[in-house]
Amino acid sequence: MSMQVAVSAGILDRVRIARAADWLAVAVAVSLPWSTSASGVLIALWLVAVIPTLDLTSLRRALAMPAAAIPAALVLLGLVGMTWADASFAEKFGSFKPFLRLLIFPLLFIQFRNSDRGMWVVAAFLVSCTGVLALSWLLAIFPDLSWRTVGPLAVPVKDYIIQSGEFLLCAFALTHLAISAWQGDRRRQALAFALLAFAFLTNIVYVATARSTVVIFAALLPVLAFQRFEWKRALVSIAVGVVLAAVAWNSSPYLRGRVLAVEQEIQQYQTENQGTSSGWRLEFWKKSIRFIADAPLFGHGTGSVMGLFRNAATGESGPSASVTDQPHNQTLIIAIQLGLLGTALLFAMWLSHLLLFRVGALVTWLGTGVVVQSIVACLFNSYLFEFTLGWIYIFGVGVLGGMVLRHDEGAAGKDPDSAVARGDEGR
Repeated sequence: MSMQVAVSAGILDRVRIARAADWLAVAVAVSLPWSTSASGVLIALWLVAVIPTLDLTSLRRALAMPAAAIPAALVLLGLVGMTWADASFAEKFGSFKPFLRLLIFPLLFIQFRNSDRGMWVVAAFLVSCTGVLALSWLLAIFPDLSWRTVGPLAVPVKDYIIQSGEFLLCAFALTHLAISAWQGDRRRQALAFALLAFAFLTNIVYVATARSTVVIFAALLPVLAFQRFEWKRALVSIAVGVVLAAVAWNSSPYLRGRVLAVEQEIQQYQTENQGTSSGWRLEFWKKSIRFIADAPLFGHGTGSVMGLFRNAATGESGPSASVTDQPHNQTLIIAIQLGLLGTALLFAMWLSHLLLFRVGALVTWLGTGVVVQSIVACLFNSYLFEFTLGWIYIFGVGVLGGMVLRHDEGAAGKDPDSAVARGDEGR
């Protein structure tokens, strides 16, 4: 009898810990749009809570999946790459630390394969971003209320790149929710989702946008159209999106100025050797390609980026004298350090995550959006190694991927709550 009581108590404790881990994941989703320090603390607490809920069988099963195994292989290569880098240990370890977050994928897959609270995490992120949106619009209307002295006044926290990236992801998700609600004859709900999506998009157009967000929008528009409609209606949807984008372009001098400034910045860089945003990016890309050509197969080692740019800047002036530890492109930062082998693993990781979300359903559509956004955004920055957008990708793929696995088990008769993953809740 005492043994049965002990076993029951152990199971109850594990259930409580798992519930705490779920709530901490929700808290992480709430904090990510607002605070780096709070998110860091909550992620650490989440790890402390989730680790006791794991078992070796689940870990082996998760790591057998390409979506978890390939990121783990990239982490291992990053660790080994420290051995041949010509850099200080601080530079090596500092460059290796961002790789470690890729080990979170299997933990989230396991957690949300076993939990039915995955959609809570998604909803928490959406609600949190809506709070940022409301504050951003308030500061746009009443700029005297802003506490910022640099940068766009209507960006209440973090920066305009992060804000516009978050807002576009929310608009993508809300559009899906609006379509699902409309198809389910929930007209008021559909209208509410559509209006909120419109509020996010108009904030990007008229208040604060990163130029990379414009490119990401162009990529996500056909993705969403072909996810939800057969090809003829998808083409019509894309055409409507293009018309709305043209209206936004013509009605927003701010958006036009942001985009058209690229040409001027490149010209100033090429003819006057001025340090502009686009000029620095081109300078970093040119040098990065040269570094990769010098060590194409295995790269220069983890932590070598800063030293390579430092040596290349010797005796230079203007943008050529700039030194950086991130060349504003995810592929380049991996290829410089880990060569073609590391680049192949990076691309394989993205492909494995796209394949994880290949079945048509609400959760998989959202997961595909997260992956596509990251791939396109990583053309312009090393977002996987940046804090906020990097963790959004980790938790986005991890939570939604776990929900997909839960649905797959539910389809086999193991999960009565699989309707959430299919996206037909409430129908």
